[in-house]
Amino acid sequence: MSPTTPTNPPTDDPVGGVSAEFPPQNATDEVVSAGVAERQREPNTPTRWWAAYALLPTGLARDVTFEVEDGRFASVTPDTEPGGAERLPGVVLPGLANAHSHAFHRALRGRTHDRGGTFWTWRERMYAVARRLEPDSYLALARATYAEMALAGIACVGEFHYLHHQPDGTPYDDPNAMGEALRRAAREAGIRLTLLDTCYLVGGLSADGHAPLSPEQQRFGDGDAERWAERVARLADDATTRIGAAIHSVRAVPREHLATVATTNGGRPLHVHLSEQPAENEACQAFYGLTPTGLLDAEGVLGPHTTAVHATHLTDADIEALGTSHTTACFCPTTERDLADGIGPARRLLDAGAPLSLGSDQHAVIDLLEEARALEMNERLDTLQRGRFRPDELLATATDHACLGWTDAGRLEAGARADLVAVRLDTPRTAGSAPEQVLLAATAADVDTVVVDGRAVVTGGRHALGDVGALLTDAIDPLWEDQ
Repeated sequence: MSPTTPTNPPTDDPVGGVSAEFPPQNATDEVVSAGVAERQREPNTPTRWWAAYALLPTGLARDVTFEVEDGRFASVTPDTEPGGAERLPGVVLPGLANAHSHAFHRALRGRTHDRGGTFWTWRERMYAVARRLEPDSYLALARATYAEMALAGIACVGEFHYLHHQPDGTPYDDPNAMGEALRRAAREAGIRLTLLDTCYLVGGLSADGHAPLSPEQQRFGDGDAERWAERVARLADDATTRIGAAIHSVRAVPREHLATVATTNGGRPLHVHLSEQPAENEACQAFYGLTPTGLLDAEGVLGPHTTAVHATHLTDADIEALGTSHTTACFCPTTERDLADGIGPARRLLDAGAPLSLGSDQHAVIDLLEEARALEMNERLDTLQRGRFRPDELLATATDHACLGWTDAGRLEAGARADLVAVRLDTPRTAGSAPEQVLLAATAADVDTVVVDGRAVVTGGRHALGDVGALLTDAIDPLWEDQ
């Protein structure tokens, strides 16, 4: 693939809905444990839902009827009677967008807190899990992880994917076998996927330059950006998947390869880990004489199709560059606090012109409501001021599908993809909460109903696949045997 040739430009799905691999709502656990058998998708038919409260683009509305046809909202009408519509509890939000995920990190939850240490020592256990995964086990783990996301109201996930090859770096017979496992996992869990295929070429950066890949990192690499691009060119969008790209970091992709990744991506979503740790900034400044943001800016990587993940340790000039280029900044507060990364300048970035999105990253928690609330709470801790973000601004960060290439999602309005999340207002956490402030009170446990592309994926707090806890246990436990 030439450096200037876009591959597989995004196309809108004219039908919407989930794929044939998603089981019907009465799927049994036996079907799931057998691998989720292929099934014919039920024909799309108009559906009516009704909610006492909904957060529309215009604000809080009451007594709202949602007419759904072919996976999209045909109409969204306040001040209506429920009639024969399906009633939704609590307050309805747009489907949430998880802009940054490493699905295999889900196996690390509750496994990394006995040794203390730093971000860099945490990676040792991450590498240990990565070594044990192959396409079938990755499918099982990702399917369960994406099902947990659906339970939390997530309709779409951006998967920052770099587990490309066999542990020794040898490609699988299908060089995208691991990426295809992720694609299938998302379909079977009933959510959309943006596969951010990640360029990861070297093992790190110091004042002396880049280090080669370590043995633990061999499966991440393609050799150079051209060979990475050739492999990615074999991937294609489908009805529930967008193909994007990622630069792992300025630590893992040398300067001479950055522009190749950006130009071959052809306007698709492009994500990059940015300034998560001070050590990255120090090494980049020492070797290149630039901050990581400055380096990406100099190589033409920043822009409205680009998302900078973490963006924690930034200079004033970095904030200006990200803002003026309208690069999205994706914050992952629960991961950033778990790994002791620090608190990034979220409000300053938004005020400078950089849109904000949210991710669950290493899945210490899968709860976009908590991520949104933590964005505000971190600002309060950092500035000693309350109300740094309005509730509607927090909702916008949690529903930013545009940074994942789904510009027709994330809004409760006619013509948009029919994604909605009903959050109960009668739980011990939410009782008494004003509906428009539910993000400041609710957790993922309060999500009752999730509809993705017009299809109910979660009903009454239960996923269509059945017991998601059991799916996670079955997928994770074998990865820790003999360790």
